[in-house]
Amino acid sequence: MKKKLTDKQKEHIESLGVILEGIGVSPSSARIDALLIVTNSTELTFDEIREDLDLSKSATSNAINYLLKVKRIGYKTKPGDRKRYFYTRLGQWKNILTDHLDKLITYNKVIKEILQERTKETKDFNRQLEDFSNFIDFYQKESVKIIENWNKM
Repeated sequence: MKKKLTDKQKEHIESLGVILEGIGVSPSSARIDALLIVTNSTELTFDEIREDLDLSKSATSNAINYLLKVKRIGYKTKPGDRKRYFYTRLGQWKNILTDHLDKLITYNKVIKEILQERTKETKDFNRQLEDFSNFIDFYQKESVKIIENWNKM
């Protein structure tokens, strides 16, 4: 009952997978994320994912658990069916991006606390850390504006 991916779909999965690997996603997680974007099905079961990508059960399980944890994918169940049906959360990108921005704010609060406690003897490093913190503030504020402007379109 395997759904056949076209050669073009396989190319797209590989291309997206390589890009995602470049930002730190494991190869299996990257391919699963890409598969859920590329496939013509809006949801796939564990076995369909494993078969389409020719992954082991453990690699598939680990990758799915990671993607669920970072909210890149979700799943649903159907009455009378014990299977989980996985789908991409790409359509919820604004919520995901906002969540990442919130985490960045928390990260930056800790950076600012560290700056307060650092020795004054490491002036160059402290300036670099302060510059980084200031950029995070700027990035967060500008990102919020961009999302707000996008919502107005």
